[in-house]
Amino acid sequence: MDIDFSEINYLVDPCSRTLHADYQQFLLSLIGLTVIDINGENSDEWRVISTLLHGDEPSGLIALHRWLTTENSLPRPKTNIRLIISSVEAATYQHLFQHRYLPDGIDLNRCFNEKTIRESKDAKNKNIDGYIERAKLIACAIREVNPKAIIDLHNTSGNGPAFAVSTLITPSVLSITSYFCDTLILSDINIGAMMELDFSCPVVTIECGGSSDDQAHEVAYQGIKNFAQCDSHCALPQDKAVQILYKPLRLVIKTGRKLSFSEHDEGYSGVTLRKNIEQFNYGGCCDGLLLGWLDDKGLDNIEMLNDQGVNVVAQYFKMLDNKLVCATSLKIFMASNQTNIARSDCLFYVVNNINNHL
Repeated sequence: MDIDFSEINYLVDPCSRTLHADYQQFLLSLIGLTVIDINGENSDEWRVISTLLHGDEPSGLIALHRWLTTENSLPRPKTNIRLIISSVEAATYQHLFQHRYLPDGIDLNRCFNEKTIRESKDAKNKNIDGYIERAKLIACAIREVNPKAIIDLHNTSGNGPAFAVSTLITPSVLSITSYFCDTLILSDINIGAMMELDFSCPVVTIECGGSSDDQAHEVAYQGIKNFAQCDSHCALPQDKAVQILYKPLRLVIKTGRKLSFSEHDEGYSGVTLRKNIEQFNYGGCCDGLLLGWLDDKGLDNIEMLNDQGVNVVAQYFKMLDNKLVCATSLKIFMASNQTNIARSDCLFYVVNNINNHL
């Protein structure tokens, strides 16, 4: 599929005909990167909502369309709201919401740091310049309205409860988180995501839950309503207590190693994770818990780098016989049994334990 990466389409207070009767028709009517501006009560202040950076994560779009159409007229938010719908081409390619990015493309939410993506394994991709250009267009569309807050809506890679991610903790970040969920992950991982850019305002990524989970769509919708209706003349109020998890680490499979999923040890080479690995998302994993199986290369099949670039995988996991088990009590999240996601992103994220409630 040919993409015009230099194109960005703007809509202002779209009418019901433009929004169509349902989110599928609306999505199919869009052509590429789309920005929608909704005028609010305070026309001098802006907030931004981003969705569909990944084409297989529909909850944000479903919720936004519902928010725009539920009252049979456009909502009147407290401030202007800029909506950014990014990977329309991937979301509409060969059935809706089946592709994180196009088969000959790369992950758009890894392209906001040009240096990082050019040094990555995707650097040889022929479309890398186009995706970097689109990321720059998105960042420019955000900066031109100088927003007071940004939320970026996603679905988790596997099934699991909703959580938020941010690079810093402020009262506004905690408040935004509380509109969607009760858990915030403070991350210092640099992978070229939009969240990592400095927009001089809070930026919160919301992982709404699994892409096929109606509850995830509801989480996104209720959170958008709360976010849009907060008074612009005071600090954002916090809706509920928020649990904070600090500095996750990414467990990745090394390049060239085979990845499988199974209910039993089948003797496969490389790494075999339990087929039901998603059931551990967010639950506590105790010392000795079986997560999968390894071949004779053992822990050398996987790595988990800390912020100094040191592989600390042996501090968290161990091999007993050929079993991959936890070496300590920990929490995992974003575990998925979808091979393409696990290989291109990570097997899952890991945190030690719960540190605080605010």
